[in-house]
Amino acid sequence: MLNELNRRNIGIFAHVDAGKTTTTEHMLFESGVVRSPGRVDDGTTATDSLDIEKERGISVQAAMTSLIWKNTIIDLIDTPGHIDFSSEVERTLRVMDGAILILSAVEGIQSQSETIWHALRSLRIPTIIYINKMDRIGASAPAVMEQIRSTLSPFACEIQTYQLHEDTFHGIGSLWNNNHNQDTLSDHTPPIPGLVELLAELDEEVMEAYIQETSLSQGDLNEAFLRYVHQGEMFPVCYGASGKGIGVTALLDAVLAFLPAPAQPVDSPVSGVVFKIERDRTMGRTAYVRMYGGSLHNRDTIHNSTRELEEKVTQIRRMDGRKWADTGAVYAGQIAALFGLSDTHVGDIIGNPEGVPPLPQMAVPLLTVQVHGKDPTRYPDLVAALQELTDEDPLLDLQWLPEERELHLKVMGTIQLEILSSLLLSRFGLDVVFDPPSVIYKETPRTAGEGYIAYTMPKPCWAILRFKIEPLPRGSGLIYTSTVRTDHLLLRYQNEVERRIPEALSQGMLGWEVTDLRITLVEGEHHVWHTHPLDFVVATPMGIMDGLARTGTTLLEPLLQFRLTVPEEYGGKALSDLVHMRATFEAPVIGSGRCMIEGLMPLATSMDYPVKLRSETGGRGVLTTSFAGYQDCPTDVNHARKRRGVNPLDQSKYILSVRNAITS
Repeated sequence: MLNELNRRNIGIFAHVDAGKTTTTEHMLFESGVVRSPGRVDDGTTATDSLDIEKERGISVQAAMTSLIWKNTIIDLIDTPGHIDFSSEVERTLRVMDGAILILSAVEGIQSQSETIWHALRSLRIPTIIYINKMDRIGASAPAVMEQIRSTLSPFACEIQTYQLHEDTFHGIGSLWNNNHNQDTLSDHTPPIPGLVELLAELDEEVMEAYIQETSLSQGDLNEAFLRYVHQGEMFPVCYGASGKGIGVTALLDAVLAFLPAPAQPVDSPVSGVVFKIERDRTMGRTAYVRMYGGSLHNRDTIHNSTRELEEKVTQIRRMDGRKWADTGAVYAGQIAALFGLSDTHVGDIIGNPEGVPPLPQMAVPLLTVQVHGKDPTRYPDLVAALQELTDEDPLLDLQWLPEERELHLKVMGTIQLEILSSLLLSRFGLDVVFDPPSVIYKETPRTAGEGYIAYTMPKPCWAILRFKIEPLPRGSGLIYTSTVRTDHLLLRYQNEVERRIPEALSQGMLGWEVTDLRITLVEGEHHVWHTHPLDFVVATPMGIMDGLARTGTTLLEPLLQFRLTVPEEYGGKALSDLVHMRATFEAPVIGSGRCMIEGLMPLATSMDYPVKLRSETGGRGVLTTSFAGYQDCPTDVNHARKRRGVNPLDQSKYILSVRNAITS
């Protein structure tokens, strides 16, 4: 009999083309949700619903489906594999209780695989590693296992054997037997290779037994193994060929055996997080929520603790196979679609924030692009469409400049631009073009200094501020503190100053966001009669820009961590290209006719290199990259950006501009 409390919330993650969607399709087929598995190449899969997904054969949005396996409800989220859509992966990671990381037995670990792995580990999410495509030419399970243990974790543990005959993959066998009645390792099921040695490194009791050569029951070993898997410290490894359906049922069994059920707190307060926003054709705005405590019912009023507002839920739907069904309620441990929440956004916490895991930082847009509609008369429609898409993916960070009639977006890469163009055309009927994307630079103070503003004219106004500005090491972000007493500057005014600091830093001396600095409010003064509540909205940017003008700023550029692999005969040319791109790298590693180089390269100088690499090596060169942070630009590099709006350094003009905006 099906037990609603017996469930799993699982995310499927991988590098592009490792077989996530194919694996999901065969899971749906084996569990009876679909009569036949869809094919990515034919555009018939259940989780790729967008036209562009069917055309390109890639996933660009996280898609949810549900199945029942051995009386257990499994809610699956199939995530995009391309790095351009890391924001979807990032938000999905936050709400999962377990994960399946799929690797290709041919390509092995790729850049996005590593990025996802580090995010999974930061959240300590229990993870099964599934080595797919064992039937393909060039597949090498031993090579991939060696990669896993050296790159991901030495505590990866094979729970299956695979059957090869003359290099042809025939199937798998199980090494896992959770029969607690068995006494020792020598019983019927072959032992998992290296399990005792791995457990001994983590568990004192197993270590002691190992040193003293004392026999441990298989039940005790299994219990210890499961404990460390659930803690995200050991990782079962499975094999399969999802395209042929081999290994998929065993993978489903492994999900039940190794990945934990969600916590079911009793009498806990309402607690949940919104991880996705979509538009339903009939119901309108849809907020996907994962519940961590309490329950919600139709017509309940929820408290959005992120935005401090109240909203009423008009309908609650939950996934049933491939369809959403109106259930009227959602409980702790479940995922549901809520309707009626017009002011709730992605990342907002509903109810009590305790127990909601943090958001991992994977996706960092490094490019900015301007959007133009081909039909000027539909400019208002384009603004509304881009605002709706930004509501669904906040990292797009739409910058709308009404006076200049300009629209700017932040993006991860050129594939994302193709997807956005397709979405705008298919969903909104808008034909657009994008300017060539440009790199997002940043600034940081060159030296320590102070900024001062005495905003006392024209009356009535009174806001006096003095800031201490100090540069910090790369990656520090913004640190703000105040040493001003509340009898000199009321707390509500100090809070207003703090709220305005990020906005004041959005454009520095060169027009880019200012980061890696400490700002300390060291002096502040209001006037009992003349201070208006909005005076500090006007004064804060002027005080900050005054300080940056005194300290000066250094331009920062984004860096990529790279791994470049080329045929050995192209090694010299590759090294020359890297030097030309201002890359820094370790000595090349030569082996098996290939040359591998790892290091750091500026994004600005390497944007066109993947195309050049394919041309130079006849498609035999492989470049994988991931964001590695920002570094100082060389002194001869100058990329100032046109300022939006009035510069606060032009104080008279800025005051008039802001005061008119406030009163209009």
